[in-house]
Amino acid sequence: MPDTLLEAVAAAAAEAGQLALDRMHDGFRRWEKVPGHPVCDVDLEVDALLFERLKAIDGEAGWLSEETVDTAARLDAERVWVVDPIDGTRDYLRGRPGWCVSVSLVERGRTVIGVLDAPARGERWAARTGNGAIRNGASLAVSGRMDLPGSRVPADTLPSVDRDLIAMPRPNSIALRIAMVAAAETDLCASLRWGMEWDIAAAALIAEEAGATVSDALGRPIRYNKVGGEVFGLLVSTPGIHEAAVDRLAERAQAAHHR
Repeated sequence: MPDTLLEAVAAAAAEAGQLALDRMHDGFRRWEKVPGHPVCDVDLEVDALLFERLKAIDGEAGWLSEETVDTAARLDAERVWVVDPIDGTRDYLRGRPGWCVSVSLVERGRTVIGVLDAPARGERWAARTGNGAIRNGASLAVSGRMDLPGSRVPADTLPSVDRDLIAMPRPNSIALRIAMVAAAETDLCASLRWGMEWDIAAAALIAEEAGATVSDALGRPIRYNKVGGEVFGLLVSTPGIHEAAVDRLAERAQAAHHR
């Protein structure tokens, strides 16, 4: 039976992705919201389009987006749209393909639908709770890796303590880095920094539905639609190495958590 809700969300994300792709080489304005966090006109255009399309699908759901001023109203909603109009803005601004549109629907703290549209890479990812994950229509499954040494991770460089891991090409979008685990292109994706729910909500579900284990940097379950919308880090991996990854990163994660 067709999943009409997932299809509608994927269609909205695809329309938004095409808008961003069409505007990618235009003379749009760009600036920094705060130092190190670039944004451009296209982020706002995509955000406005997604708001219109997603609210038409479920107008009762709350709204949490990187490019919309947050309000406390979403905290009382049973369902919430969690959106990053362009995840990986640095790659987008540089004309590189490592960006995507990230859309998720969260219900009572858990993601139930996740969609990533990466038109510059020709990739469309989607998942719904209990129904598995797909990329361009093909089912996804994580690798069967059981040993942390030798695991593939998306990274430009690795610290000396992690030189037994294998660095793989790293898109700027953290959502796409998570999705690489779902597609068995890597075995582990980790972040030890505070981030936002919109960065990970869609991709984390795609990874989980492909068989990955997902936690925050300290190995704890992640809940969404919280006050502030923050998440402490991320650890997405094949199940066989997750505990070892949590153990290896524990000291660094604790230090980062208390900064």
